[in-house]
Amino acid sequence: MRFLIYSCFLIVAFTACKEKPKQKIVEKTGSLETRFPYLLTYKVDSTAFPRSYSPKSKQIKKVPSKDWTSGFFAGNLWQIYELTGNEAYKEKAKTWTAFIEKEKFNDRTHDMGFKVFCSFGNGLKHTDNEKYQKVIVESAETLITRYNKNVKSLRSWDFNKKTWQFPVIIDNMMNLELLFEATKISGDSIFHDIAVTHANTTLKNHFRPDNSTWHVVDYDTISGDVRMKVTHQGYNDNSVWSRGQAWAIYGYTMAYRYTKDENYLNQAKATADFFLSHPNLPENGIPYWDLLDPDIPDAPLDVSASTIIASAFVELYGYTKDKTFLDYSNTLVETLKTDQFLLDADFKAPFILDHSTGNWPKDDEIDEPIVYADYYFLETLLRLKNL
Repeated sequence: MRFLIYSCFLIVAFTACKEKPKQKIVEKTGSLETRFPYLLTYKVDSTAFPRSYSPKSKQIKKVPSKDWTSGFFAGNLWQIYELTGNEAYKEKAKTWTAFIEKEKFNDRTHDMGFKVFCSFGNGLKHTDNEKYQKVIVESAETLITRYNKNVKSLRSWDFNKKTWQFPVIIDNMMNLELLFEATKISGDSIFHDIAVTHANTTLKNHFRPDNSTWHVVDYDTISGDVRMKVTHQGYNDNSVWSRGQAWAIYGYTMAYRYTKDENYLNQAKATADFFLSHPNLPENGIPYWDLLDPDIPDAPLDVSASTIIASAFVELYGYTKDKTFLDYSNTLVETLKTDQFLLDADFKAPFILDHSTGNWPKDDEIDEPIVYADYYFLETLLRLKNL
């Protein structure tokens, strides 16, 4: 089924293989490079990391370093430096990265990987800065304080305590990269061991029989038993929140990189197959924010989910040699370079792509440019370049 549907997806001009309206794709006259300078010239302010842009208010949503998205902007600058070789992006990346250092002691969040590894981790590729290594290890030490030996997992959120005892979200898989790297840097296996234990617990409890993923699994802190499986950002508890599927595919592909555990690779492939063969996946490969939203085809898209998956698929191709994954990533990049998704050169805000969806249930960041969509798009470009 996956190959039948995907063969339709690859037809020139994205000829429809499903009964859906065609979307006109128009090649953009400019290029990605017309967007990069807006990231470089964005005003430096340690309290104002750019997160998204609201078309309604015509304002950039700015957040402090404690926000889970803060590390992506520095990461974008590091990645643009890697793509272009322009030292100006490297210098600006150093500035924004430094603003995040204080988060290494923030034990009130599981998002240490997003904040610290997307910034300091990318920076470590381009500097011999031992301080960057130290920050990564110190951040890992903080993150593992959220580990519960009964649950065998890292706690995700601290809010909603009247309902949840120990919530773990699929997104938390993304923070394990920080732990794996901390062991490589320090030689201390505790970080690696906790990452593996968390991944195993998530593998056991977070996936449905069809290989889609629940968003939130709540555990009993004493027995470690599952109390409930729900959503916080999907349409309903049993729906298919697209970014959740993306975190799962990316997270287990990454976990396989560090462990070579075939169970992780098999889960990444199974969830990837589920995504590619879903009947509500649009012909251009960019999913609706939730694949079971009853408003489809009028539901908002989520470009961020597609860029996370595209980046994961390049790595997944490397392990499987399944060209379906590589074809998706290549085709998606070309689609995102068109007028429909690439922001116009005159759009003066530090973002690259439009049409991502942040938190639909809260009516927050709907159909907007969002920083992490850009991050994983740039990462996809780099991974394709480095194949």
